Amino acid sequence: MSVPLLLTILAGAATFVGAFLGVIGQKPSNRMLAFALGFAAGIMLLISLMEMLPAALHTPGMSPLLGYGMFLLGLLGYFALDRLLPHQHPQDLMAANQPPRSLRRTAILLTLGISLHNFPEGIATFVTASSDLELGLGIALAVAIHNIPEGLAVAGPMYAATGSKARALFWACISGMAEILGGVLAFWLLGPAISPVLIAAIMAAVAGIMVALSVDELMPLARDIDPHSNPSYGVLCGMTVMGFSLTLLQSSGIG
Repeated sequence: MSVPLLLTILAGAATFVGAFLGVIGQKPSNRMLAFALGFAAGIMLLISLMEMLPAALHTPGMSPLLGYGMFLLGLLGYFALDRLLPHQHPQDLMAANQPPRSLRRTAILLTLGISLHNFPEGIATFVTASSDLELGLGIALAVAIHNIPEGLAVAGPMYAATGSKARALFWACISGMAEILGGVLAFWLLGPAISPVLIAAIMAAVAGIMVALSVDELMPLARDIDPHSNPSYGVLCGMTVMGFSLTLLQSSGIG
């Protein structure tokens, strides 16, 4: 198995960690969840804008028009998909006193919504890691961090609605499998013969998707989970830690 595919699988499997927390009742504090989501957004934003997009633009044969065009395509494509496909968001599950039938329906709709988001994330993780293992590791880490509260958001209400831990884990893990499916599909379609320009174009589009995911999903969700905390703190910490890590790797000749 290739390392990029393995990273994608591990990132998607993090959903199970959140699902497990949702059924054993050891829910992390809202403040910690909000910080983790902001932290993941910070990692994604820094890698996308400071590493992935510049690397794509500096690829031999890549025109600025194609590079920025693919970035905008990924950015606008994410928002278009998010608006056209009806689904629930994790913050919809924060409402209290929902009846079991309503909770179950909401959790199933949320699973669909998260799966729609996770599928391109799996492709993004695989493509990034295939082009640059260092950046792929960072993206996989960010994706894994924000998959934990997603698994928690699905499994908790489903468990409350059905009383079945197995069913709660099953539905939560469906969303994680969508991410792994995205990585597997990219593994099959993007073979070793793919041209550097095509890889660069895909990376630019992925950078746009990651920016949109951070500003449209992760940061608002962090605010909704804990309205009393500023998600910017997590974002800045994520950027700082990732930037410092990349600096150390590059200065040591590893990156």
